[in-house]
Parts: sequence; structure tokens; C-alpha cells
Amino acid sequence: MSNSTAALPASLDLPAHLSAQKYFFVCTLTVLSWDTLVLSPRSYKLSRTKTWPALKALYYFLQVWVVSDFVVTGVMFFSTSVRQDPDCRRFWPYEPICTAILLFAASTAHVIRISAIYSHANGVRSIMLGLLFAQAVVTAVCCGFYRSVQLLDGQGCIAGPLNNQSWVGVYWLIPTILYGASFTLAVSRSLQTLEARPLTPWRLMLRDNLNLYGTIFFVNLINVLFYFIMKPTGYDDPIKTIVTSMAGVLTATMTMRIILGVRGSLENGGVFSATGSGQVSGLSGSMTASAVGVARGRSAPTYTLGDIHTRSKTGVDPRGADKMEGTWDADKSSVDAPADAKVVLPIVGENDSVGEESGRIPPKVNVQVTVDQQVQYDEYLDEDFSGKAVRG
Repeated sequence: MSNSTAALPASLDLPAHLSAQKYFFVCTLTVLSWDTLVLSPRSYKLSRTKTWPALKALYYFLQVWVVSDFVVTGVMFFSTSVRQDPDCRRFWPYEPICTAILLFAASTAHVIRISAIYSHANGVRSIMLGLLFAQAVVTAVCCGFYRSVQLLDGQGCIAGPLNNQSWVGVYWLIPTILYGASFTLAVSRSLQTLEARPLTPWRLMLRDNLNLYGTIFFVNLINVLFYFIMKPTGYDDPIKTIVTSMAGVLTATMTMRIILGVRGSLENGGVFSATGSGQVSGLSGSMTASAVGVARGRSAPTYTLGDIHTRSKTGVDPRGADKMEGTWDADKSSVDAPADAKVVLPIVGENDSVGEESGRIPPKVNVQVTVDQQVQYDEYLDEDFSGKAVRG
């Protein structure tokens, strides 16, 4: 009696590289599902803010688009009923085109944010916009050089470079250069703040989300290396695109976290967390800032300049006696940003008396406010906080 082994169906008889890619795609979908679940509460809070700046619109676009891109691609990849002809031949343009749109949206968010932390400097903005334009052109052209990988019927559909040509990897190379520039500029901007106040590398990384910028850059770099270094065994070997799905998902989810990590309003790309800006003008002495406050310790109360002024005149804590702990508004994420962050700074001369009983109007002077210490992420000021008012 002869023993014979039944041949496995094509859906189970997978080459090593194809099997590895399917496992890796499962990991990608797991990361996407987890991130979508974890970010849901913060997404809801962000949706309740009244304004719709560009970063907020890009956040929700990325949230929807990344799911529509990789869930649909995953269904076709793991389907055992699809056929190479005509199913896969019709489907292959979907993946590279959708991923190109996803990368463009993520890169646009990087351009807006990096320009903002450099106060919209023309040089930085020009570099980032130039890379974004190059990415749009290159990815659009390269979409025409993808085809369906010639797998067996029942092994699913997936797009790959035409004839496994390595040069098609420029589709990912240009975005990687942009994310590398974004990471470098973000690190450089963060290191500049160390001159004013030393900070440990770990706290610096968390404060400015440098880990998110770095993750995006390195996962895209690994993907590019797979395109240009890995040698396929044939035209039907998908080894060059193994990291593609993970690179796309991490780029989108980490960019969304960067947007959520912006402290203060998302208008005009937000502000840099280690800086504050103030404009004092004219007779009213109105001061515009993301927020100004005085923090004296972990358990001590936090006051804005408006609170200090009210308490100095009335002797009553405007925030109530129960509020004994707080943080600077400048360190709040975009989902908790106040709608109006303006406070009134009284302008008083040395011998002037301002109050309801005097009826006097302070002279028209310019005031420059200098804060000797800065608030860093997850740190608090020492007891020797001081401020100076200089009449101009």
C-alpha cells in the first residue's frame, strides 16, 4: 500500500517571501487597529474644537484614508477566491495610488508643522515645500510603473514594481528624504532650547515628539533599503514590498500623534512648545499669547497674568480655593487648547494709581515683558521665578 501526500492548495502552499509578507501584513493591520482604538477618545475631543485649521483637517483625513487604503488592500491580499485575471489586473492601481495620496497628506502635515516651529522662516518653508512638490511629482509618475505581482490564483492580489525593477523605489525615496529633513529640523530646533535651560535627552524627546519624527523616518528608510538592496528570486517574488504596508501605516499614525501632540492651538501649525510669544500694544495693554502663567510646584496653584491682576485688586482668588494644581496652557495638547488665550496686562507707571476709585487712565507707553525662566515639558519652575517690566 503506497502512502501519498495530497498536494496543498495554492492558498496554503506559499513561497517563503510571500508567507513572510502575509505575516507582516497581519502585524500592520494589528498596529492600525490598536492605534485607531487608542486615539479614538482624543479624536473625539479634537472634533469638539470649534475651528478647523489645516492640521485638524489633515488629521481626520489621515484617520479615514489609512483605514480605507490598507483594509481594502488586506482583504484582496488574503482573499482565496480572487483570480489573477481579471481581478488582480483590475485592482493593482488601487494600492499605489491610495498610498501616494496618504503619503502626500502626511508630508503636508510635516511641512506645516516644521514651518511653524521655525516661525514660518522662508528658508525652512521653501525647503519643505520643494520636497513636497518633488514627492507629488515622483509618486504620481511611479504609480504607472507598478503592476500586480504574478501570484497563483488563490494567493491574493498585491501590487509591486514592474518586473521587480529597483528604480521604482524612488516612489518611497523622496518621501523618506522629506521625513529625514523633518526629523533633522525638529531635532535641531529642540537642541537650540538647551542653551537656555538644560534638559535630559529623554525629556527633550518626549516634550518635542522627536521619537515620532524618528520612527517615521527610520521605517521609511528601511523600506527604501528593501527596494534597492534586496534581490528577488524572480518576477513573482514580492520581497521588495514586504515593509511597504508597515511604512505606510506608521507614517500615517505617527503623523496623527504629532498633530495631537501640538501644544496650544493648531492654527497656523501651532507654536513651538518651548517658546511663547507676547505682543503688548497701546492704551489697552492687551497681551496676545498662547498662554502665560506662573507655576510654583507640583501641588501649588497656577495663575495667569489676568488672575494675578484680579487677585491683586480684590484679594479674591478668581479660580476658587479648590483648584490647587494645574499646568501651563502652553503645555496643553491641541485637543485641550482654549478657544481664546488673551489676557489683559495692566500698564502702570511708577507713581501711577489705577483703579475704579482713581478714575485715572494710564499713560500710553510700550511695555516689554521678559520672563527669566521657561517652562519645560513635565518640569516645574523653581521658587525664584521673577519678571521685569521695562518702560519703552
